[in-house]
Amino acid sequence: MSLDIEIFKRENGRCHIGLNGRLDTHTSPQLEVSLAELSPAEFPLQILDMEKLNYISSAGLRCVFKAKKAVVAGGGRLLLVNVLPQVKKVLDIIKALPAEEVFASYAEMNEYLDKIEKQSVAGH
Repeated sequence: MSLDIEIFKRENGRCHIGLNGRLDTHTSPQLEVSLAELSPAEFPLQILDMEKLNYISSAGLRCVFKAKKAVVAGGGRLLLVNVLPQVKKVLDIIKALPAEEVFASYAEMNEYLDKIEKQSVAGH
């Protein structure tokens, strides 16, 4: 099976990356190229929508971690949303991403981002 990637760039600095299929040894280079083209300066919030990602291998995980490292180094954040149970199980087993970076839905993610924004405004 293959991987389809849809990128939706928003004017508010958010970029939604929809993944459909399998993220494995064969498809992770495709995602790496797509993510490398997204500047954290232009899109400080990059969201991997995994609603249609039905499989992730260790190569896929490395791809996600590499992207996270690049986005964070550029001053941005990489969040995962709509993670299917079979993919979430892999993430939970390796405990590679903090829980506050993985969300069951956009509503949950937006609630978290609103809370962070309010804390940031209150802190200034």
